[in-house]
Amino acid sequence: MRLLLGSLIAMVIAACVGLGATWLTATRGTAFGAVAIGAWTAWPKTGSTDIDPYARATIARSGELPIGLGDGVAFYAWSDDARRRLDGRCDIVLTGTTPPARFWTLTLYDADGRLIPNPLERHGFTSQEIVRRTDGTFEISVAPRARSGNWLPTAGVDRYMLVLRLYDTPVGVATRQGREAPMPAITTRSCP
Repeated sequence: MRLLLGSLIAMVIAACVGLGATWLTATRGTAFGAVAIGAWTAWPKTGSTDIDPYARATIARSGELPIGLGDGVAFYAWSDDARRRLDGRCDIVLTGTTPPARFWTLTLYDADGRLIPNPLERHGFTSQEIVRRTDGTFEISVAPRARSGNWLPTAGVDRYMLVLRLYDTPVGVATRQGREAPMPAITTRSCP
C-alpha cells in the first residue's frame, strides 16, 4: 500500500512539473535556436520545417503567423542594451543601421502583442519612410511625448516591445555576432 501511495504521489508531482514547464515554455517562449544580437532576439527556425516543438506550441497558442525562413526574420526587443525593460513613460532612442535587407519594418506592441492605440495612429516605421542622416544611419525616438524626426508614440504604457522584421535578408540561423548583422542600438535617455 505504501509503495502504491508513493508511486501515485511521484506521478502527480512529475505530471505537475511537466505540465507546468510546458505551460511556462508555451506562454513565455523558449531560447531554443535563438539568435541574440544586443537587445534583439530572433528565432529564425520558427518559419521553417525545423521548428522545435515548444516554438510550435507557442505559435499555436498565440495564433501568430511566423515569417518563413526564406522570406526573412523577426527580431524582438523587450529591453534596452543595458537590459532595462522598455517603459512607455521613458524616452528611448534607437540609433544606427539595420542588417542588409530589401525591406524592413519596425513596429511597437504592448506586452500582450497588440498595437498601442495613439491619436496619430502611428505604430511603426518602414525602411522606405524613415528619415536618415547623410551617412545612412538613423535615429528613432520612442517616447510618450512628441519629438522631432522619427518618433513612435508609446502613449505612456507600462511595458512594450519592439519588433524589427527584415525581409529578403541574409540574416538567419547562421548569424551569431553583431558584426555580421549590425542591429540598431537601444538606449534609455530619460525616465521619470
